[in-house]
Amino acid sequence: MTNPAAAHEGAAAQWDGSEVERTFRQVYGQAVSTLVRIFGDITLAEDSVQDAFVIATDRWPREGIPPNPAGWIVTTARNRAIDQTRRSARGPELHQELGFLVASLPAAGDLHNAQDQFEDEVVSDDQLRLIFTCCHPALRSEHQVGLTLRLLGGLSVDEVARSFLVSEPAMAKRLVRAKYKIKAAKIPYRVPSDADLPDRLQSVLSVLYLIYTTGANDTDRAPLRAEATRLARSLADLMPDEPEAAGLLALIVLNEARAQARVVDIGVVRLAEQDRSLWDRDLIVEGQTIVRACIRRDEPGPFQLQAAIQAVHCDAETFDATDWAQIVTLYDHLLMVLPTPMVALNRAIALSEVEGPAAGLATIDPLEVDLDSYHLLHAARGTMLSELGKQSEAVAAFGRALDLAATSSDRQFLSLQIEALK
Repeated sequence: MTNPAAAHEGAAAQWDGSEVERTFRQVYGQAVSTLVRIFGDITLAEDSVQDAFVIATDRWPREGIPPNPAGWIVTTARNRAIDQTRRSARGPELHQELGFLVASLPAAGDLHNAQDQFEDEVVSDDQLRLIFTCCHPALRSEHQVGLTLRLLGGLSVDEVARSFLVSEPAMAKRLVRAKYKIKAAKIPYRVPSDADLPDRLQSVLSVLYLIYTTGANDTDRAPLRAEATRLARSLADLMPDEPEAAGLLALIVLNEARAQARVVDIGVVRLAEQDRSLWDRDLIVEGQTIVRACIRRDEPGPFQLQAAIQAVHCDAETFDATDWAQIVTLYDHLLMVLPTPMVALNRAIALSEVEGPAAGLATIDPLEVDLDSYHLLHAARGTMLSELGKQSEAVAAFGRALDLAATSSDRQFLSLQIEALK
């Protein structure tokens, strides 16, 4: 016969107070997406999943961590959602609609055996549907980003707000408006058809990359990098036949490999001055392996080409050894599929390494019409002017960049450039 005290002691021994938080990060998006499929209501799904985690915080220290924490959370959340529908104004009607679900749920005492209710293939489909719902083109870009972080990243409203430097009430209103838009516009909870997928997938990938770059140079928003990396990995796993999903993952991984050397106490460090011993070689190998797989597919897209450029950067042991001619060629291809002023700016910077700062400057100057409010354009001009010996003009360009810079690390870097020139 089992000794109750011994059983309790075993449960306590395996309990780690941070286990609920870790599980929350790992399965929040999975659980919410599953409940949205079942109930068709994002708010109900969110509330029920949060209730389930509150229950877990109370029970797991006493009963031990269940064999399948994710299944436990999903099943508990579904029970809570059904309880809420019973109490709602449309309770009887909804309960009748969900009668099949009530019959299929395990009893409260069987929650430890809930893994059969949480099948990987179904969950993957649910997550895909939720990603495409969050990134629907009918929603404003800031709503797409906020919803993706909240519903799939598991960030609290306060965390999302702090990530984008807005107040918690402002972010809460933004998320409410986004969810209302989904409901009012009857945005479908599904993966687009094959005909619509290329355009819609590009939106999803762009949102995830925006999340990553938002945290790239700002230590206060560094957790966004981890969330974007995790979501990119999930998307690549969910859509293994989409080369652009793999391209985004490679691009993020290769950028992340250099993150420790890119931002230090004194601000952003230029590629030429980075300590390459700080680069993460495992991430570089992973990213370059993905890029090679993309090349073999021979279906080049914007994210794959950007990843290939980063792979060339990471391949060189020193800045001077970088194959800049190859990088310019890759930017030429990228401009064909993504003809934006930002791509043209990056190509001009690479061109200056091949043909000299005068050639780069001549290519950059026409871009000011579109990018005058972008601090990195003026920072690039400052660097090239300095290399040409035009110190006063370089100081003016760096000063303009300093006025426009949004992050403290960028401002620190630009201030140092001005001080050095003066």
